[in-house]
Amino acid sequence: MKKHVIQCEFERYENAAELSTEDQELYAKAVEISTNAYAPYSAFNVGSAVKLANGEIIVGTNQENIAYPSGLCAERVALFSAHTLFPNEKIESIAIFAFSKDFAVDEVVSPCGACRQVIAEYEGISKQPISVIMGSEAGIIKTNGVNQLLPFRFSSTGLKN
Repeated sequence: MKKHVIQCEFERYENAAELSTEDQELYAKAVEISTNAYAPYSAFNVGSAVKLANGEIIVGTNQENIAYPSGLCAERVALFSAHTLFPNEKIESIAIFAFSKDFAVDEVVSPCGACRQVIAEYEGISKQPISVIMGSEAGIIKTNGVNQLLPFRFSSTGLKN
């Protein structure tokens, strides 16, 4: 047996003013759209904004359903919309913001496992890392690629002969 260690590299920001101008714009879109989330059951609003290589920004919000598995996360809503509208454009970055009117969101919210896997899929399609900017009232974290969040992602390598 040989023991291995995986390290996660990220940047932490106290507020959006510390981000680059480009990242501030993307993050602001995620914050703005988060108020449109449909979250009547959890009261946990999430907004996401995806920046494409052509400069387009596509947004999405979490969409809940009384049958919980039927809902969808903001990240996947934005990513699927981006690829539907611009199937040949590379995805450069994604920003995520979460808040609640009912309780304090006292930690930076990161994508769920399913969303991490979807981001990984689009990194493969784009053939480049996708920056992930995650924020809440607690601050902002940015990674350079989903590999920092999902180092053992499932890939198509094992599916091909």
